[in-house]
Amino acid sequence: MEHDIFSLEDVKTLVNTFYDKVREDELLAPIFNKVIKDRWPAHLETMYTFWQTVLLGEHTYTGSPFPPHAKLPVSKAHFDRWLELFYSTIDEQFEGEIAEEAKWRASKMAEIFQFKIDRYQQSVSGHF
Repeated sequence: MEHDIFSLEDVKTLVNTFYDKVREDELLAPIFNKVIKDRWPAHLETMYTFWQTVLLGEHTYTGSPFPPHAKLPVSKAHFDRWLELFYSTIDEQFEGEIAEEAKWRASKMAEIFQFKIDRYQQSVSGHF
């Protein structure tokens, strides 16, 4: 039986399982692998601290999550796929209030990031 996300080990399970899927995904893998290259261990460590802060209230993440994503060549289809993989990872591994909050927070982040990236892409193309 699945349990909720309670610990850093749970966060690591979520992050590792999710990014294993991303790294194999036909739509997302080319973008992530091109940007991250051989820095996957460092990226995963950052994601552990990010989600540990967001979900467990243990403030280990510092920085701003959006700037590294601002110039990515992504569209709504990429965000939809990212969310699909994130949700399925949670549903396969966890259940409970924090697991549901993780999905809600991911959906809000995707919405905000997509909006900001769209605005950035429009500003550099000169079309608003």
